[in-house]
Amino acid sequence: MLARMKRANYIKPLKSKKLYIMKHLKSILKSSIAIMVLSLVFTSCSKDEAVEMEEQQLDTTEVTQLAEIDEASESLTDIVIDVYESDPSDSSRTATRPGGLPDCVTITVVLEQGYREVTIDFGIEGCVVRGNTLKGKIIMYYTRDPEAQEVMISYSLEDFYFNNKNILGSKTLLKEKSNDNGNPQFTHTLDLTVIWPNGVEASREGMKIKEWVEGYSSGIWSDNVFEITGNWTSTFRNGNTHTYEVIIPLRREVICTYFVSGSIDVQRTNFGGVFDFGDGDCDNQATFTFNDGTVREITLN
Repeated sequence: MLARMKRANYIKPLKSKKLYIMKHLKSILKSSIAIMVLSLVFTSCSKDEAVEMEEQQLDTTEVTQLAEIDEASESLTDIVIDVYESDPSDSSRTATRPGGLPDCVTITVVLEQGYREVTIDFGIEGCVVRGNTLKGKIIMYYTRDPEAQEVMISYSLEDFYFNNKNILGSKTLLKEKSNDNGNPQFTHTLDLTVIWPNGVEASREGMKIKEWVEGYSSGIWSDNVFEITGNWTSTFRNGNTHTYEVIIPLRREVICTYFVSGSIDVQRTNFGGVFDFGDGDCDNQATFTFNDGTVREITLN
């Protein structure tokens, strides 16, 4: 009897010890699993954050490239408006030189009754115009009636390059002699494609309204100032599409390469924000504020 009691007392602590070890192992196992899960979560978060940062970097790169389309588009429009306003039509070939265009630009005019075709040729080698290197031709057409309150101007591009970017497509400009503010106004229908030297390609369709707020009829090219509103869509060859809407009018001073102020709301499927050109300084600096409030400084090329 005594022997059996001693044996039972021996077994009981042994069983307790086994239970303790098993419970301890389970605890260790749970802790290890928890650590593994946390590790996976943190690793996943880090990867997600890296992907998000990479996507945001890609998005701001595309936004910067779209600002370069703005630069090319607005410079083209400045030239077309300048040539139109100068009316170089007193002969089939004219030496009339619209303000700001150097001697390396050849302007040829073909006249018919009530119709003008004007070719603005920057040459095969290129010509530096207002700080930008342009190659190829702009061919514009319009009917100019002094009594008309509206004039339709259209132009197309032939082998045209703007700072080594190939620009394809055409535009129409409907000119109103006087809008509600008493200023001349141009309504643009956009249809352009831009191809960068590295093969990146983007197209743009939409509408811009360009109000001539300063310098009209002064005869001085350098004092022209426009304010631009409107909306448009830009699509990259990779399928990324950006929709734009001007929320503060973009101020275009023709002596400056980029807009000096104003902002645009930019939206994409998984991305959006506001592109802001600043408060009036003539520089290549801008900011992009993501929808989550993150602000990134942008340097335009």
